[in-house]
Amino acid sequence: MEFYQRPAQEVLQEFNSSAQGLSGEEAQQRLQANGYNELNEAERDSVFKLILETFKDPMVIVLLLAAAVQLVLGEVMEAIIIFAVLVLNAIVSVVQTKKAEGALDALRQMSAPSAKVLRGGVTQTMAARELVTGDVVVLEAGDFVSADGRLLESGSLRVDEGMLTGESEAVEKHIEAIPEDAPLGDRKNMVYSGALVVYGRGTFVVTATAEKTEIGKIAGLLASAQAKQTPLQRKLADFSKKLGWVILALCVVIFGVEALRVWLEPEGQDMTNALLKAFMFAVAVAVAAIPEALSSIVTIVLAVGTNKMARHHAIIRKLPAVETLGSTSVICTDKTGTLTQNKMTVVDYYTPDKTADEFPENPADWSAGEQRLIQVAVLCNDSQINEDGAEVGDPTEVALIAFSNKLALNYRQLREKFGREAELPFDSDRKLMSTVHTIDGERLLLTKGGPDVVLSRCSRIFLNGQEQPLTPELKEQLHDQNEDFSDRALRVLAFAYKSVQAGAAVSFEDEHDLVLVGLLAMIDPPREAVYASIEDARKAGIRTVMITGDHKTTAQAIGRDIGLMDENDIAVTGRELDAMSEEELDQKLEDIAVYARVSPENKIRIVRAWQKKGKITAMTGDGVNDAPALKQADIGVAMGSGTDVAKDAAAMILTDDNFVSIVRAVSVGRTVFDNIKKAIAYLFAGNLGAIIAILFALALDWVNPFTPIQLLFINLLNDSLPAIALGMEKAEPHVMRRKPRDINEGIFAGGTLKSVLMRGLLIGAAVIFSQWLGLQESAEISVAMAFTTLILARTLQTFAARSNTQTVFGAGFFQNKYVLWAVLLCFGLYGLTVLPATRAVFSIPASFGWAEWKWAAGLALLAVTLMEVWKLTPWAGDKRKGTAKGKK
Repeated sequence: MEFYQRPAQEVLQEFNSSAQGLSGEEAQQRLQANGYNELNEAERDSVFKLILETFKDPMVIVLLLAAAVQLVLGEVMEAIIIFAVLVLNAIVSVVQTKKAEGALDALRQMSAPSAKVLRGGVTQTMAARELVTGDVVVLEAGDFVSADGRLLESGSLRVDEGMLTGESEAVEKHIEAIPEDAPLGDRKNMVYSGALVVYGRGTFVVTATAEKTEIGKIAGLLASAQAKQTPLQRKLADFSKKLGWVILALCVVIFGVEALRVWLEPEGQDMTNALLKAFMFAVAVAVAAIPEALSSIVTIVLAVGTNKMARHHAIIRKLPAVETLGSTSVICTDKTGTLTQNKMTVVDYYTPDKTADEFPENPADWSAGEQRLIQVAVLCNDSQINEDGAEVGDPTEVALIAFSNKLALNYRQLREKFGREAELPFDSDRKLMSTVHTIDGERLLLTKGGPDVVLSRCSRIFLNGQEQPLTPELKEQLHDQNEDFSDRALRVLAFAYKSVQAGAAVSFEDEHDLVLVGLLAMIDPPREAVYASIEDARKAGIRTVMITGDHKTTAQAIGRDIGLMDENDIAVTGRELDAMSEEELDQKLEDIAVYARVSPENKIRIVRAWQKKGKITAMTGDGVNDAPALKQADIGVAMGSGTDVAKDAAAMILTDDNFVSIVRAVSVGRTVFDNIKKAIAYLFAGNLGAIIAILFALALDWVNPFTPIQLLFINLLNDSLPAIALGMEKAEPHVMRRKPRDINEGIFAGGTLKSVLMRGLLIGAAVIFSQWLGLQESAEISVAMAFTTLILARTLQTFAARSNTQTVFGAGFFQNKYVLWAVLLCFGLYGLTVLPATRAVFSIPASFGWAEWKWAAGLALLAVTLMEVWKLTPWAGDKRKGTAKGKK
């Protein structure tokens, strides 16, 4: 049997303890045997190991080999540039890794620094890390619970366990055994490490410390949860690996063919120079093929996306999360504060003489029953709203005075007019609160509480301004009304009063023979904008699932109200989920819209079930209990008001705790991914053009059209500016009417590969013709013309790369000012290469003049014009704009 199922005395005996606590000697022995009450830190990779990891990429290996060859051949500048790029990328990667995971540190910091412990019957304050099982701990309002334990005493004890259970309200505790199985949130005779005592006092015997506590189990889940690579990371990693091997193979083939050609040619030629020429061709192909700045450019474009999301209340902790959001197909969201306002609000009421659905706008038009209902709700109430608007007190009581203010009757006026003379405070045994006031010359005891409790103590009812007997028929009406409110998942309070003798003291015995006034029903209502956002998500093909610690009935009511559930959807509890096999869950998964009363293990299981189906899953949360699932999800979304543990485990933080912001961020994420693909396509189309020109020159035994430093200049400097500018493009039409991207879709899908091939062929053809023209004069001029044509064509290609389907004028020539500035700056960079002081560095002879430049520029412009014409043909791009159709 679990500890919550057994009597408190039996649990004490289990740990050989007593109500007086352990002796100091016994506690010390247990501490030595079991260790301190703190979470252990997992061993982390060293900086050196992380740096080595960055050099395992096949493309990086190819570049290292190319740099080493350059160094051996005396081309020091080229080698230094390559090494500098690789080191910079390694440093950025290690810094990002070191910043990423601090969740376990935050978990350790949540442990209470001290605890009040009974040792041999004497209360003493000690470090919480020294607690052992069997210790008896004293709790008071404001204390953090320092270990898991079974309650021995409870004096109106109320504990906020939201960080573990996800519930928005503090839990009233008791000491009686709970015979049936109960989820963690319903174990009301237990307290858990990290929870906060908000009211009352109590004592408990420690039943678990360190990793054996519920928070310790979460730490274990957090350590076992796998941080997921984003779809883009997976695709780029896979593509890099394949490209690296292809480049190596191509270099070997090129060198082999050239070496064979040298071997077969007549004797008398300089074989060393011939082989060196062959080798330099191979190195040039490697340098031309690898987009050295790709990693940096993707990082910059993602950073631009983070700035856009920040304007929509979404703070990105891990850059790749921007792209992941864009491919999200399932959002597992919390209810309280995310879909709802996290503010209890009165939404309905009942009085025996109620004639309208709402209170009249003018308090002067209220019936006697409505006046008395508001009087009891406001006066029998300890909450308040400060002058600066801050709400102080129980959320339910705050809702009552906020309701009065909304009805144009300021609650302060009522309290000043009818001052409190006595009170019977709320306690968990009576489930009632009463106060005494003199109203219209009559001394009244005003009482509020749960409908069943209040109704059981009423003998009369306030009807048409008079006290009348509470007949069975009237009592049945009240029961029916209360059931109707409950069916709508509304929280209901009943209000009553009775006349008491002037000057006489009041006691709990006076809370009988009451006059029932009416009922007020409240709920934490949905955010207004959530309704449209749920629908927007559905149109974008995104499935929204609610996962909450609240009760099933409440969650279902909210789910139906906001359109998250349709007639075929179902709701399940954590206990029902535990009873399902993996096969059953797999079959029912897409029909389950709401999960209620869930545990941390449940949340991870739900996320993994969706991931097993190949869905990119986002998970929201704010408590410690959410952290493992936030880490397991493809993208974890923490609430800005949540715990540090949740924030550290998440990839994104919502500053406004609003589901609407998630949907907006998805739109930005999709746009960012589109822009990353545009930048990648731009880079590879240019590189393809260079490779085609090199291979053509090799086949015809022409001079190598480019030097390595020319290619590095284009790849690292000239191409970077336009690629970054493409990351600033606005959203494509219908970006939120497309279904989520298939995780198996390659980075060149959706018409991107066709665009890369077409643009690469046109650039290559322009360069080949330009080199042929240059060869009519000299080999040196041919290299200068090839370089000029390549750099100008790749720069002008920026306009074509803005969209695979829209021409530069269709997309708006002046819509992206960053593209215009990037092109102008690239022209300026090219200008630097033809200055007298730098011509020799870039192999541009003094004889290269305006005549040659005009031919090269004309060919580059022709190639880009044909790219735009290609978009008007039926074969260009991916013109599908189908609206996604998904379940609500």
